[in-house]
Amino acid sequence: MNPYVISCCSTADLSEEHFRNRNISYVCFHFELDGVEYPDDLGKSIPFDEFYRRMANGASTKTSQINVEEFTEYFEPFLKEGKDILHVSLSSGISGVFNSASLARNLLMQKYPERTILIVDSLGASSGYGLFMDRLADLRDEGYSIQELYEWAMKNRLRLNHWFFSTDLTFYIRGGRVSKTSGFIGTILNICPLLNMNRLGQLIPREKIRTKKKVIQAIVTRMKECADNGTDYSGKCYISHSACYEDARAVADLVEAAFPKLNGKVEIYSVGTTIGSHTGPGTVALFFWGKERNYD
Repeated sequence: MNPYVISCCSTADLSEEHFRNRNISYVCFHFELDGVEYPDDLGKSIPFDEFYRRMANGASTKTSQINVEEFTEYFEPFLKEGKDILHVSLSSGISGVFNSASLARNLLMQKYPERTILIVDSLGASSGYGLFMDRLADLRDEGYSIQELYEWAMKNRLRLNHWFFSTDLTFYIRGGRVSKTSGFIGTILNICPLLNMNRLGQLIPREKIRTKKKVIQAIVTRMKECADNGTDYSGKCYISHSACYEDARAVADLVEAAFPKLNGKVEIYSVGTTIGSHTGPGTVALFFWGKERNYD
């Protein structure tokens, strides 16, 4: 079997150690903070706590995806080494990076026709996208060929459930995801929106819940309703958060109590600087395997 690389974008929001231990390659998005550009490199250039502190204090942020030239430069060394590539992109529902990766693939296949480059749209984001990559690494290690892994990814990507809530509407208002009027009323009433990702990989508001305590309970209830085998769920569970570890830990504690057959403890990661530039501080996201996301 020819060796092959599994790859993703830094927006899968895992740790450097996790990527290294699972032998998953990644390529970095970019972001600007007060006009200065940095790579979205898992908190190495700017620690996550500093990034969110500066956002909370009014710093401006801007993100840019990986372009075709960058993907070409990233992919080509693997091809020169005689390795095939399975690259999984951030959801096309929130970014155009899938198209950039696909264009780079088309260019390189003309130069390296003997190689295989397969591009998958994860239809996911943050550590849910990361949990998807972790499962692909499992299957690769079990002996799946690159084509078998591609087919599995395409068939199962919508089974990765993404649920989010936010306790701070500031940056949802700034980004136009929540109107100023709704945001003002929501802030006054202490409303925490509960959102998830649909079948197109778009982030959709589902419910307005008053108080942090209730939304923490509600997101765990959604996992009970949607996870494989309900509370007998035996897969992994990841959580990501933007500068609100205590809220993420509260969700993790409830999940670990409600799902005694979990594969290990809940793993908690930081929402990276690309996704975090749009959510701001105060967002918690819960990810697990379950019912297919066949809803709009």
